[in-house]
Amino acid sequence: MTSQGSQGLHLLGFTPQRLLGSGNTSVVYLALDAKGKRVAIKLPFDQTLADPARADRFANEVRLSLQLKHEKLVVGYEGVPFGEGAYLSMRYFPEGTLARWMDLGKLGLPESLRILADVAEALCFLHGRGVVHQDVKPQNVYLDDGRAALGDFGAAYFVTQGGPTAGSPFYMAPEVYRGEGTTTASDIYSLGVLAYEMLTDTRPFNGDSYDALMAAHLSSYPRPLTNLVPDLPRSTAMLIEKAFSKNAADRPHAQDLKRAFEKALGVESAEPEAAVTPEKPAARAPLGRHTTPPSAPARPQESAAKPAPTPATDEPAKGGFWNALRRRTSR
Repeated sequence: MTSQGSQGLHLLGFTPQRLLGSGNTSVVYLALDAKGKRVAIKLPFDQTLADPARADRFANEVRLSLQLKHEKLVVGYEGVPFGEGAYLSMRYFPEGTLARWMDLGKLGLPESLRILADVAEALCFLHGRGVVHQDVKPQNVYLDDGRAALGDFGAAYFVTQGGPTAGSPFYMAPEVYRGEGTTTASDIYSLGVLAYEMLTDTRPFNGDSYDALMAAHLSSYPRPLTNLVPDLPRSTAMLIEKAFSKNAADRPHAQDLKRAFEKALGVESAEPEAAVTPEKPAARAPLGRHTTPPSAPARPQESAAKPAPTPATDEPAKGGFWNALRRRTSR
């Protein structure tokens, strides 16, 4: 079976419908399973399977997608992690990714808060089980009828087991830039960046190069949200800004942010699961400025920029790839 063609889907028992997108390491199809249910099928490219590091990341995504089950996660239905027949069948999201809707500029404050609450709930679940996602960003949030689910677990790892450090430059916590590795608090930083970007339509930290972006994350702070989004409750704005703390121990937990987003919506929040936040991450390979992994995706229809810390998952982009260092500006 070739991993790159829809003919491989027939051998797996699926009926291909159309191409959803293609990224650096895999291709994704909309298909029908044996019962006629619409599913998204991710197939790794042959060159992905030939590269041990990329093959391991794909296998990690398959295993965790099948293992982690929650309504706010992109769950996997079935899959094979390794070998020529490797694939992942998962839930299909007809509205696509959050990145698409942000580019279209069609999200108001209530919609943004609802999506952020869903992502925070997903992190409550993951952190409660000792899992660090490592790659929270718009390309990894999927939408269906206005509700969100967090996906792409290629970079995720269990704290007790450890795993390679990864991240996407615009959303990466200072400790990752410093080569110190990640914890659940690193996910909170990424969620804070995502929240700021959604609510203001501007990224909180910018740079025209990897070094400039690293300097911004390490030493600068964004404009206060209370000035930019006057309709956002002050307590919610302050909690989001607290997620930008350079010291990981000073950041809030996922359940704190979930409550804040729901309170801003006027929704009474259910008590989420307690997070597991270890003081130190398990030993694993650090990834900082001294390595040269593949470029991190940021927006469609652009060529890759300067290599940046590895995003272990790649967002399928029909017709192009993302520039990791594209500056997001107000519309």
